[in-house]
Parts: sequence; structure tokens; C-alpha cells
Amino acid sequence: MAIINRVVLSGIVCKFPIRNVSPAGIPHCQFVLEHRSQQQEAGLSRQTWCHMPVIVSGHRSHALTHSITVGIQLTMQGFISCHQGRNGLNKLVLHAEQIELINSGD
Repeated sequence: MAIINRVVLSGIVCKFPIRNVSPAGIPHCQFVLEHRSQQQEAGLSRQTWCHMPVIVSGHRSHALTHSITVGIQLTMQGFISCHQGRNGLNKLVLHAEQIELINSGD
């Protein structure tokens, strides 16, 4: 049985990205994506909403992350993992491997 961990999510960047480089020289970009949509569940329509922390790592994505700012719409694909914050609480984080800028029509 294959174990699958793939997520596709679109939304608007709602917190300013934090960019840094690890001691190993790997660039990282962290931000929060706000997702809002209407989904079907059990034959009924429901509103969905979440704030998803996102991490983009690696040299291949480095150039793209410089165009990420608050208010920009993105679709991303990646995997989720649990991260423990300084307060000891765990949270799910999307590790984005593919990012697509959504044309806002501007």
C-alpha cells in the first residue's frame, strides 16, 4: 500500500514572507496562505476557510519566492508536515514544491 501525502491549495498570501538561509546554505521562504472556498459535502454546500503556514525551500524556488508578497494569489502543491512552535504546540505546515502565480487580471 502506497502512503500518499499530496496537497493542492490556492489562496491569498496574508502575512509578509520571512526569508532566510539555513546553515547548510538552503534558502527558505515562510508565509501564511489564506484559503476560502465553497465545497460540497454530503450533498450540501459549505463555506471553507483556513490559514495555512507555508514553507518553500531550495535554490530552484528561490527566484520565484522574491515575487511573493501580501495580497498575491497562489496555487501550490506539496506535502504537509507537523511543526512544533516555540510554545510547544504542533501545527500543520504545507511544504510547497510547486507554486503557480494566479493572474489577478491587473
